[in-house]
Amino acid sequence: MISVMISSWALFFGIGLIMLGNGLQSSLLGLRATTEGFPTTVTGFVMTGYYAGFLVGSVIVPTLVGRVGHIRVFAALASLASMAVLTHVVFIDPVGWTGMRLVTGFCYAGLYVVAESWLNDRATNQTRGKLLGMYTVVMLGGLACGQFLLNVANPESFELFILVSLLVSFALIPILLTANPAPKFHAPESVGLRRLYAMSPLGVIGAFATGMVHGGVFGMGAVFAKSLGLSVAEISLFMAAAIFGGVVFQGPIGHLSDIFDRRRVMTVVTLGAAASAFAAAGVSNSVVLGGPPWTLYGLFGLFGGMALPMYSLCRAHTNDFLEPSQMVAASSSLIFVTGIGAIFGPVTVSALMSVLGPPGYFWGLGAFSGSVGLFAVYRMTRRAARPVKDQGAFVAMPPRGSPMVAVLTPEQDDGDGAAIKPGKSG
Repeated sequence: MISVMISSWALFFGIGLIMLGNGLQSSLLGLRATTEGFPTTVTGFVMTGYYAGFLVGSVIVPTLVGRVGHIRVFAALASLASMAVLTHVVFIDPVGWTGMRLVTGFCYAGLYVVAESWLNDRATNQTRGKLLGMYTVVMLGGLACGQFLLNVANPESFELFILVSLLVSFALIPILLTANPAPKFHAPESVGLRRLYAMSPLGVIGAFATGMVHGGVFGMGAVFAKSLGLSVAEISLFMAAAIFGGVVFQGPIGHLSDIFDRRRVMTVVTLGAAASAFAAAGVSNSVVLGGPPWTLYGLFGLFGGMALPMYSLCRAHTNDFLEPSQMVAASSSLIFVTGIGAIFGPVTVSALMSVLGPPGYFWGLGAFSGSVGLFAVYRMTRRAARPVKDQGAFVAMPPRGSPMVAVLTPEQDDGDGAAIKPGKSG
């Protein structure tokens, strides 16, 4: 395992730099859009551009990789993402920014496709789970630490945009200079959404709502915090609280889902997230009136702790009702569903904020989460629980992976002792 980690250090280092830039850029654009006077609903559409581009990139980039190879695609997309960041400073316009967010999302999807397929090639079935866990930690850690880079310079100036560009460009160096050969590329198959829903209605609905939550949290979080009058340092803490909450709660929630009916755990987690969001909506009113934001940080951290692991829960629940040979294709489709939900997240939250004021941010996030809990209760009346002894193991997954991350899970057993490698049919 140690040798695999050492051989993959350049890839993890590059991913960490990319996520630092991604975390900084998302919050920076939300702050800057508010400063430039963009209406809240317009900002929601601007931020949605990233998730739409990401979804398109997840579909198209695997074909590009198959034609020209990992290294060329990674270099081209990182360069394009670096240029797109700087374009925001040159053309301060909602339409132009939406277009650049589309480009950025497309590029980041491609970078993830390359990184995840590279990791999969390095992994054995003994190290695959640990590599995926490290990948998840690096991604979430980079996103969280990127929030604190908001304090490096004035968000109203151009320096932070240059910093994002430098981070993305610098990420190229260790990866392009690595001595490891590029892997052979095999894009995972997917299953139709209708068939996937028939397999696991709760998994599909949960993944869609989880996408809406992620899109709302990362797309509009900084806009919400700015609307409360928080300083840049306070906004950094606010955004980082949710991400660190996801890191801390992922393990305990996964452990509980392995020893209890997973649907009950999903119900408790999502309704708990909804309760935290609704409480935060009430606290936000006091912050507007000058109250301290510490309670808000705690509630948002609690919300993130329960909301960010939800995709992993949805995937584990779906796998409980699948044959091993179906799991990679189903996971790829679930990631696609999550991406569709993420497109609607910023737009819906921004509309609620326009109608209800800043608390609309948390009312929206609470509604998205609570709907999954209520649907889980309904599903428990429609299908018997899978025996706990027959449930598969919970595997922590990054909240912003591409469909390629579906193959980065440990091999499953077909019931006859024969292992089925992810990405292959059994």
